Amino acid sequence: MAPGGPVPQAGSGGAGTPPAAPEGPGGAEARMPRWLPRAVILVLALVACFQLGSWAFHQLIGLLVNILIAFFLALAIEPAVSGMAARGVRRGLATFVVFLAVLIVTAGFLALLGSLLAGQIVAMVEGFPGYLDSVIKAINSTFHTELSRLEIQQSVLRSDWLRKYVQNSASGVLDVSATVLGGLFKLLTIGLFSFYFAADGPRLRRALCSVLPPAKQAEVLRAWEIAVSKTGGYLYSRGLMALISGIATYILLAVLGVPYAPALAMWVGLVSQFVPTIGTYLAGALPVLIAFTVDPWYALYVLGFVVVYQQFENYVLQPKLTSKTVDIHPAVAFGSVIAGTALLGAVGALIAIPAVATLQAFLGAYVKRYALTQEADSSTARPLRRRVRLPWLR
Repeated sequence: MAPGGPVPQAGSGGAGTPPAAPEGPGGAEARMPRWLPRAVILVLALVACFQLGSWAFHQLIGLLVNILIAFFLALAIEPAVSGMAARGVRRGLATFVVFLAVLIVTAGFLALLGSLLAGQIVAMVEGFPGYLDSVIKAINSTFHTELSRLEIQQSVLRSDWLRKYVQNSASGVLDVSATVLGGLFKLLTIGLFSFYFAADGPRLRRALCSVLPPAKQAEVLRAWEIAVSKTGGYLYSRGLMALISGIATYILLAVLGVPYAPALAMWVGLVSQFVPTIGTYLAGALPVLIAFTVDPWYALYVLGFVVVYQQFENYVLQPKLTSKTVDIHPAVAFGSVIAGTALLGAVGALIAIPAVATLQAFLGAYVKRYALTQEADSSTARPLRRRVRLPWLR
């Protein structure tokens, strides 16, 4: 350094002096926000709770569906139980009597249907050799072959697919037993819950209203009454139509001399009314097949009766019986059945119509409606039919 030059000051950034540390905004060092760890912990806790809730929901979905079915069954028998309770019968005893009546009707239907199926299976097994001989004879005469029933039976008994089928059937006995036991347990669960819902209905309503403010209690009770009215009305109107359909079918089958007429009539009445959408076709297929075994013309008669009666039921009987109970548009009913089937399968299809009818009645009671304006009334009104006169017809 030249003599007499400027002397570097301490901290001025001269040689041998370390550079100053960078400063953050505002002159303070950049630090992690205090709320960030808490937010991360909160997000992780929410994700864990969601995963736990999703796992619990999937584990309990079967129980929840059973409780839903039991609730709708309790709503369906609520009018009968309440009517007996109003006449002095204890509510638990009234519920037991109604359940016993339903059990007897169901057992009778299954017994009649079982006798029908058992008789038809025995007849088919006894007549199978004759059917096989006629088929073999037709094949031999058509294709000039020399087949015999004994050779066919031996080839079938020695085939690999029959042996594999027997092995699979033997290994699947435990699966079938587990399925049967699971179904019985499910029926028992539904029966117990529906019995408790129907027997302790007033107590359940009081317990539910006790945790609600007074302004909401009246709305809950009104919604409950609407659900009872619509569900019970749906069940009873369907039961009445099933009775009428069964009696009409029995008269026809008895006149034609078709066997198992009572069981077939009960099958047509119940299946056509309580199986949505395809119930009519499923119910009519069985009597048509049984009538065909008696006479092919009888099957045609039964098919024609099913078609004609279905039109009579759709346009005359059903509107009069359901106008005050479950008066919903056919398109809405069809869409609700499809949606219920997609969500809960066969159970959703059964409870879809009363559930939608309850929702429709509830919305109709609480949704405010306004008078149409002149433009809206004129644009939505039906056009008047005008008579057109042709000049040459005057």
